[in-house]
Amino acid sequence: MARTTTIKRSHPKATPKQVLELVKKHHIEFVDCRFMDFPGLWQHTTYPVSELNEASFVDGFGFDGSSIRGWQAINESDMLLVPAANTAKIDPFYQHPTLSLICDIKDPITKKHYSRDPRSIAKKCVKYLQDSKVADEAYFGPEMEFFIFDHVRYDQTINAAHYMVDSEEGVWNRGNADPMNRGYQVRQKEGYFPCPPMDTMSNLRSEMVSVMQAMGIAVECHHHEVATGGQGEIDLRYQDMLTMADTCMMYKYIVKNVAARHGKVATFMPKPLFQDNGSGMHTHFSLWKSGKPLFAGRHYAGLSQVGLYAIGGILKHAAALLAFTNPTTNSYKRLVPGYEAPVNLVYSSRNRSAAIRIPMYQQNPKTKRIEFRCPDSSCNPYLAFAAITMAALDGIKNKIDPGNPLDKDVYDLSPAEYESIESTPTDLGEALDALESDYGFLLAGDVFTEDVIHYWIQYKRLNELQALAARPHPFEFCMYFDI
Repeated sequence: MARTTTIKRSHPKATPKQVLELVKKHHIEFVDCRFMDFPGLWQHTTYPVSELNEASFVDGFGFDGSSIRGWQAINESDMLLVPAANTAKIDPFYQHPTLSLICDIKDPITKKHYSRDPRSIAKKCVKYLQDSKVADEAYFGPEMEFFIFDHVRYDQTINAAHYMVDSEEGVWNRGNADPMNRGYQVRQKEGYFPCPPMDTMSNLRSEMVSVMQAMGIAVECHHHEVATGGQGEIDLRYQDMLTMADTCMMYKYIVKNVAARHGKVATFMPKPLFQDNGSGMHTHFSLWKSGKPLFAGRHYAGLSQVGLYAIGGILKHAAALLAFTNPTTNSYKRLVPGYEAPVNLVYSSRNRSAAIRIPMYQQNPKTKRIEFRCPDSSCNPYLAFAAITMAALDGIKNKIDPGNPLDKDVYDLSPAEYESIESTPTDLGEALDALESDYGFLLAGDVFTEDVIHYWIQYKRLNELQALAARPHPFEFCMYFDI
């Protein structure tokens, strides 16, 4: 395994000079500049190390913004990639020694942050949080789930559509006549947490964790998840919003590339398997001020009144939030009853079908947090974390009452009780409609702009909702071909 090095996160003010010293010490040959496009996919461009100097961290590198999804028009395409010094890491996957740098996007004329750059939105959210005097830090701890498959193929043509994923531990392979089949496939919904040989991915996940740790990413644990077919989870130790959003992108990059070098493929698609659990991103969230946790108190489940108001804000705006935290058409195939999915817009200390859970593992006030269970890993973490924070702040500022918790089993409720519970949107269209009618809370402090919100809605409707609706679905042939 390639050796990896990082500027430690304990030095958040790492300077360009320190980065250049790292370059010299480790004989770096190339600099890989990475940034996030609007929908949430990492992009990169690579420069010989001779192009990097102290001025690069101010002047940046020019590139064509009109070629990036959701960005500039062709007549105003010139933009700047400005590296953030404290994101410097030596990449373990390149043949030549390469330094990875996450970049902000700026206008070459005004030098201002580009309003559609997701990372700049998260940075504005941090500033707004601190200016609000409510808190000075928002901490996030996402539980990112994913599948590791052995093979994948998919296509959509004028006269055909198909997909196929395969995994040696998939329950569909237990009848395979291959002499290598040992019959240890994971049954549907029984992947949490069998030991090897049933868990065939344990060594692979350990390698992913090893790479993460070598790159300065703090990991708490890894394990097989509930679904068959190689579903896994690696849990990260909580970090501040911007650092965690950066880390989420590096996490995905590491998971995909470690899988690839073993001839496998990893996906963060929320629901790749029919009739089994999907992949979520349960998001642990807390606010702190002057080194003290604001969510710890003596109210329900050890929460403070501030914590309850934060829950009130998130629940009030939940339908709109899901347009950012669950931003794909596939996301809503996970958010259906019967698969441990958090479809009920309520809060609880124990009920995992609730949108918000208050973890009760420890009584230490510093661990008191809320867990927003709706998001999934297809989201753009910069936009998702910023939106969650803005909803919580709206709840705190306006003292939004979250109502009573739901600690009963939802299946034991009377019909009247069940009907009174609001549910998550049933599809991406509903979430976008909710965002269109409820986005004022996101505009505070100019964190999100109206341009960003309207363009996000437009982009999703045109490129995803309408694109999917225009295509025949394979199951429609099963239902209608002989009509």
